[in-house]
Amino acid sequence: MSAAPMPSERPVATVQPAVLTPTAPEIDDAPRTRSRIYNHRFRDVKPINFGSSSPRKLAVHGVDVSRWQGDIDWQKLRTQGANFVYIKATDGGDHLDPMFRKNWRDAKQAGIKRGAYHFFYWCRTAGEQADWFIRNVPREAGALPPVIDVEWNGESSCKRRVSPEKVREKMQVFMDKLEQHYGQRPIIYTAPDFYRDNLKGAFLNYPFWLRSVAAHPSKVYPGRRWVFWQYSGSGISHGVDGRIDLNVFHGSEADWHDWVAKAD
Repeated sequence: MSAAPMPSERPVATVQPAVLTPTAPEIDDAPRTRSRIYNHRFRDVKPINFGSSSPRKLAVHGVDVSRWQGDIDWQKLRTQGANFVYIKATDGGDHLDPMFRKNWRDAKQAGIKRGAYHFFYWCRTAGEQADWFIRNVPREAGALPPVIDVEWNGESSCKRRVSPEKVREKMQVFMDKLEQHYGQRPIIYTAPDFYRDNLKGAFLNYPFWLRSVAAHPSKVYPGRRWVFWQYSGSGISHGVDGRIDLNVFHGSEADWHDWVAKAD
């Protein structure tokens, strides 16, 4: 995931991130049925042999998308194994992904559990970025927790690299505002180099989504619990043109339903 056309590594145990109950959801509170879980049928143009810790052994797979995936056939993508999707919403303090609103609407219509992510810019204040995300991403019952995407990205117009202390300070401001608004604790998405530089041992009470496309996350992020693992940036699937990021939930199908219920 990134601010430019880029397509994001984890052990096995049930993760139960702290999640607050939404105070005033803006969508109906009708009883919810458990959504069907489709087996993944994704292919990978650069497959990795993860050995006995293969993501294929986990039950609930999904994807993340942005404008670079173009016009998606969501019904087809769902039956290929996209049981959840994270949709690029915003960058920095003034950019909205031009496909966000369409993807947000169409993914829901296809019955896919979906959430939104924000690509964090180190050149803008955290408060500005949180306000921009809140302005553009609806607060809806049934949506997955929001995601803050923190990484170093050479393709971004923002080349600034702040200190680890400043990184964590800015992240905390952003995440506090989102948690207060959405009633859900945000998920932190990151990559190995950024994690090593800034996040190792930090934010122990937050759920993590880890990029690890060459080795199992337990090797890349030792000791870090996670909810999602992005195991490939070179997936291909019916329903979408080009490559797509592939992800998996850390747990069984029953764990997934329990986690979604708590996150709602």
